[in-house]
Amino acid sequence: MKKFLTALFTLFFPLLAVAQQPLVPSDTTAMRQVTFDEIEVLPTATKVKGMLLLNRDVQYELEGAVDNMYNFKYERAEKQFKSLRRRYPEHPLPYFLMGLSQWWKIVPTNIQTLKYDDAFFAYMDTTIQKAEAMYDEDDRNVEAAFFLAASYGFTARLHSERSNWRKATVASKRSLDFMEKAKAGNGLSPEFLFGEALFNYYSVWIPENYPMLRPVLVFFPNGDKRLGLKQLEYVANSGFYTGTESKFFLMKILANEEKNMSEALKVSEELALKYPDNAYFARFYARLLFVQGHFSKAERVSLGILNKIEQHMPGYEPVSGRYASYILAYINQHKYRDFEKAKEYYQSAITFAEMSGARDSGYFLNSYLNLARIAKQQQDRAAAKKYYAIVYKASDKKSSTYEEAKSYLKSNRKS
Repeated sequence: MKKFLTALFTLFFPLLAVAQQPLVPSDTTAMRQVTFDEIEVLPTATKVKGMLLLNRDVQYELEGAVDNMYNFKYERAEKQFKSLRRRYPEHPLPYFLMGLSQWWKIVPTNIQTLKYDDAFFAYMDTTIQKAEAMYDEDDRNVEAAFFLAASYGFTARLHSERSNWRKATVASKRSLDFMEKAKAGNGLSPEFLFGEALFNYYSVWIPENYPMLRPVLVFFPNGDKRLGLKQLEYVANSGFYTGTESKFFLMKILANEEKNMSEALKVSEELALKYPDNAYFARFYARLLFVQGHFSKAERVSLGILNKIEQHMPGYEPVSGRYASYILAYINQHKYRDFEKAKEYYQSAITFAEMSGARDSGYFLNSYLNLARIAKQQQDRAAAKKYYAIVYKASDKKSSTYEEAKSYLKSNRKS
């Protein structure tokens, strides 16, 4: 439900406001003609002159900083971003990167922590201020439009996660407006395609999965889900600033929306190997390995996650601990038949779930279910009844877990 509301308020409610205005047809012809082996560069060199976003020297200088940010070496990354800010105090790029660094401190907690919200919003607001100044000077400045679209988009995302729907709606509409203006830069760099790629994909996927929204889309140009995926793949492989963000979304789309687990695993493995200290990438990789039966790799990655939690490494939170502990518990229960170790890990998964406020998660419920099954197998009726009672109370009444718990408790009522 939360995912639905987020999508609704950050994508389609802004479109309702736009629907009251004359529509300008969306032109993706240029992108359709671009091959994914090379990028079409517009012939007028003056279009790129002075663009920090496309400055190769700056990219070379920031490559290590961007990698440090995604590898959760925040202090190192931010030191370099601040150095860039000292040299370009009126450009939105350093402020946007500082904001993105705050965002990636929030991501590992499943967007739950509020600790970095103020800093994130402050940096995005400054990005908007600097980009607006550039845009006011020249309303054809696609670099300014890019930063306005991106900063408003990230702002809308966090506002929607915080249920600040009015602010999310306003920011989303502005993001979409500037994304349309930034399209003029599509041929200059893959960076400009990131927002359009997501819009193309989700503007089709959401109404496919939420039919009640279809009437809203009658007023707007059609998206193209296939094109959106191709654009996202292209940016993932070619973008400097948006490349990793594109891989992040591509990984999630392939796994969660497209159900293409093998391709999702390839992207996930690439991210996890390149950024071994990124807790989010590590746990996503561990989960994909686990669900596809690669238990040995899943075990190794999960043990690494728990080890980094013990070391209090940045970004290694209870959410990652819940994933890793459950995977290790299941492997010990079913692969090694080491029930004592399995019980320890299931208890650990429960503790991490409670620490992260995720008592309604599948890992929490299934940990108790498997503890009940182990107790039943070990003929520990007291423990089995205790665990099944929790499962019975927490399960959906139409689920098989509910029926299993109900059956056991009924059969062992007197014991």
